[in-house]
Amino acid sequence: MPLQKPIKRIDGISVKKFVDNHKDLLKLEVVAGERGLRRIIKEGSVNRPSLALTGFYKYFANKRLQIIGAAEMTYLRSLDPEVQKERINGLISKGIPCLIIARNYNPLPSMRELAEKRSLPILRTSMITMNFINAATLAIDEEFAPSTTEHGTMMDIKGIGTMIRGSSGVGKSECALALIERGHSIVADDMTRIKLVDERELVASAMELNRGHMECRGIGIINVGEMFGVRSVRLDKRVDLVVSLIEAGPSSEEDRTGLEQNYYSILGIDVPHIELYVRPGRDIARLVEVAAMVQALKKLGHDPAKEFNDRLIAFMAEQR
Repeated sequence: MPLQKPIKRIDGISVKKFVDNHKDLLKLEVVAGERGLRRIIKEGSVNRPSLALTGFYKYFANKRLQIIGAAEMTYLRSLDPEVQKERINGLISKGIPCLIIARNYNPLPSMRELAEKRSLPILRTSMITMNFINAATLAIDEEFAPSTTEHGTMMDIKGIGTMIRGSSGVGKSECALALIERGHSIVADDMTRIKLVDERELVASAMELNRGHMECRGIGIINVGEMFGVRSVRLDKRVDLVVSLIEAGPSSEEDRTGLEQNYYSILGIDVPHIELYVRPGRDIARLVEVAAMVQALKKLGHDPAKEFNDRLIAFMAEQR
């Protein structure tokens, strides 16, 4: 069975990459210090440097995005020009990656002067400070999320994110194709990129190069969106279930009750796992679809196997 690739952890991203990836979502524009866009954001969070602007730097989170809101701007404007310049210079001296000014405020003259002189990028957003902090926190958390790559095909089956694994040639893509024909959506074929978001949720997506495409042995590469419509392709999906396809052998034994729940670990998160044996004549796509629906029932608090087992035990007790 294919193994996971090593976990990839991000030590930092450049301010330029962050702006390029999220400028539309966060309504960002560079207003000063463009030469400093190569500065590195080293922590996946945001910070309002209110205390730092008063000259108190103990516990100052200088490796994060620094957000200047209405309160900080009002405070800076209340200072004498020399003191104002000293405080801003002190902030820059701590090696911050950038300053982001909310509510479309223009940077102060001293702020702009020091940013150009010391190559500190100053960004501006029209968003309200707290709305920006909430959105930026999610965006930077996604950038720093641990990630890995799985050899498998990721599907959205009736809202259940299902990753189909198996050795090469076992029929993952053929199974996915049959599911697409039944109205389900594909996220990634063959190689699935998975990120651990907020340390609790696994989100799968495709590599940009092959997004929306599938390899079908004997046919070649097909464009899923063009053949089956845009609803047949999803950009990303939470991983709710892992199904492993295994070539059946003479001694293969399958679970016939479903009472025992197995798990497959991805980035330290245990995901419900089902093994299906591939035999001639078996409709694997239909079985994967049913497995996803069973998982949907379990998420709603209904476990068919357990409910039937409880009824059976109760019936046997009555017959004594």
